[in-house]
Amino acid sequence: MSLPEIHDFLGCRTPEAWVSVALTEQEVLLLDHKNCEFKAASTALSLIARYNDRLDLVNYMSRLAREELVHHEQVLRLIKKRKINLRPVSASRYASALRKGVRTSEPHKMVDTLVVGAYIEARSCERFEALVPHLDEELGKFYAGLLQSEARHFQNYLKFAYAFGEQADVDASVLRFRELERELIESPDTEFRFHSGVPSYAY
Repeated sequence: MSLPEIHDFLGCRTPEAWVSVALTEQEVLLLDHKNCEFKAASTALSLIARYNDRLDLVNYMSRLAREELVHHEQVLRLIKKRKINLRPVSASRYASALRKGVRTSEPHKMVDTLVVGAYIEARSCERFEALVPHLDEELGKFYAGLLQSEARHFQNYLKFAYAFGEQADVDASVLRFRELERELIESPDTEFRFHSGVPSYAY
């Protein structure tokens, strides 16, 4: 499946070495994916709390939070079906590193937060695309379905960034975070996670 809009938005494709590690670490992949879906719902709720005067944003984020929680439950069912024991999995550096680049004054904080959301959703979509051809039928079908959801979420995060910010400022934010996101994906990482770079032990 080709996703040219997302490929153009991202600064790089997922390295093949990350895919190879993911296929050998499917328990960690699913456990971290579960956590990512919960965090995505939490992000949507935090945007509702912070920008509760933006009716269109609030309505969309309310729906998004529910959808992300459904995905969380779906991953949980897969984890149970595959007899994977629930255990704590630490967060990767990815989202926190992106959020460190968010400006602190408004409306720039809102613009950057939405652009970061777009990058997280776009990368999730691209990772599902990279994984699907290599997975068993059940997990491959599930991730192929999620791929479409993440693509839609990416488009909506970006749409809201342009709706609430000046075009030149949003364009500059997109370029700034593209480089940061690319560095996080292409540089060696200390551990494997859904959004990690390539683990250093894979080199």
